Amino acid sequence: MSSTLQGSYYHWRNRYLLMRHGHSQANEQGLIISSPERGLDAFGLSETGERQLDEVVENWVWPTPTRIVHSDFLRTTETARRVADALGVPMEKDERLRERYFGEFDGQKAALYEGVWVLDDRNAEHAEHQVEPVARVAARMQAVIEAWEARVSGETILLVSHGDPLQILLTAIAGKPLTGHRDQAPLEPASITLVDKSA
Repeated sequence: MSSTLQGSYYHWRNRYLLMRHGHSQANEQGLIISSPERGLDAFGLSETGERQLDEVVENWVWPTPTRIVHSDFLRTTETARRVADALGVPMEKDERLRERYFGEFDGQKAALYEGVWVLDDRNAEHAEHQVEPVARVAARMQAVIEAWEARVSGETILLVSHGDPLQILLTAIAGKPLTGHRDQAPLEPASITLVDKSA
């Protein structure tokens, strides 16, 4: 597990808002949509998700972001766009914020997540069923923050991503074993978590 973020955690130059996309058509249908082939152009926000985002932007209680960086999947792009339009903030995509790839289970029922999480709890490096390893997800998610830390200072950056990647990132930031990423409280659709460890 990369410890780069842990070492610099109390000296970040920026603060970060971590946002899970709003309720999606994949959530509505109970499907795992984790590949670019399925997720880039389909399975956007559901009507429930659109209502969630309307409520979030209408009742915004977090620091106003200076920029929004989002996964390029449709559901995250639509989420980011609603916030960007409401707050007048620029947005840009970053493929490193994509959903965790669930391999053989992509396109299948969401009930299959549980079996993957059981395997995660044993080994953060496992790639059984061609699932993307937790450690790899942690590395790419941390790399996004590392890149922004090197690029700008004093900003509030909203990162719009997906449930598993964000929980894995929060676990890494806390310096906890990645095998326990499901010990994090589940992130609800359209939820926002403030991580502020700027100097």
